[in-house]
Amino acid sequence: MTDRAPGPHELARGVEIGGDALPVIAGPCVIETDETTFLAAEKIAGIARRLNLSVVFKASFDKANRSSIRGFRGPGLQQGLRVLAEVRRRHQLPLLTDVHEPSQCEAVAAVVDVLQIPAFLCRQTDLLIAAARTGRAVNVKKGQFMAPDDMRRVVEKIRSAGNDNVTVTERGASFGYHDLVVDMRSFEWMRRDGIHVIYDVTHSLQLPGAGAEGTGGQRDFAETLARAAVAAGADGVFLEIHPDPENALSDKDTQLEPARAERLLASLLAIRAAVLESRS
Repeated sequence: MTDRAPGPHELARGVEIGGDALPVIAGPCVIETDETTFLAAEKIAGIARRLNLSVVFKASFDKANRSSIRGFRGPGLQQGLRVLAEVRRRHQLPLLTDVHEPSQCEAVAAVVDVLQIPAFLCRQTDLLIAAARTGRAVNVKKGQFMAPDDMRRVVEKIRSAGNDNVTVTERGASFGYHDLVVDMRSFEWMRRDGIHVIYDVTHSLQLPGAGAEGTGGQRDFAETLARAAVAAGADGVFLEIHPDPENALSDKDTQLEPARAERLLASLLAIRAAVLESRS
């Protein structure tokens, strides 16, 4: 542990992490249809304006690690990037999406601001290096099987490629079968290792593999865990927002509807302000 808190840097175009603001990564789990994605982006852009938030819009073009072979994966790389580019054109939001293979990184980097490494792939060296070499920001989902201090070696791989614009997203650790637990100490541990840490509100609510066809979840705990994480020192938050979560094609048990997400984010801003005051 280096015991050095990281200084602020630009997470994405116009979005700073590590300063006074609470950056937000938000959007639907996966690109379902053009219309659903554009509606989600419209709702999120409105939340950003009303709360004066710095927001990065996220959506996956492919969910390559679905629990079931019957799980909806998304439209694929080409169509997904087309939809994301249209979100930027309509709402001027910076963009984030997942990459699963080194060969995807260059094409994705031409469209989005942040390349995200999925949790199950967070130790894949070739993928980390390929994402880093694009020059785009890299957000690494901390694997459910990783201890907080393991992540400094992941971050080192990205920085070794000359890219210091890296963040880690905490989304809980496996706790027995079909459950996740977030250790609130992890934010301070990784912060002392010089890493900016984002808290993943909605994936932390998952019950992996506990649904009839895959992952279940406990949406009722979104507010409890998100407020605890920001109070514990998270530098930003990640949450999935869907216009109609109950009918979402992926993660329907954990995504939040827009009005609920807005209320939660408003409360997180107040907590963030209190945390910053306590540090001064």
